Amino acid sequence: MIGLILTILIVGAIAGFLARLLVPGRQDMSVLATIVLGIVGSFVGGLLGYLLFHKDADDGFLQPAGIIGSIIGAVIALLIWIAMQRRNTAHA
Repeated sequence: MIGLILTILIVGAIAGFLARLLVPGRQDMSVLATIVLGIVGSFVGGLLGYLLFHKDADDGFLQPAGIIGSIIGAVIALLIWIAMQRRNTAHA
């Protein structure tokens, strides 16, 4: 159980960090927010992978496709977060 939590945190940190590198512009996020971004991205990537390829964690928890999906999901989540921030600052 502890290994699973550590794996989720590490993959989340890597995916969140890489998503922030891939998306242009400045994102004012803490390290914890970056990890949460990666974890959310992992869920988004997992959902997209399941919808597109009809595969799930039965094939193994940590796979390169899962890591790539986590990064793609984190980029999508970050773009949505940036768009929501712009909308909130435009109305304020």
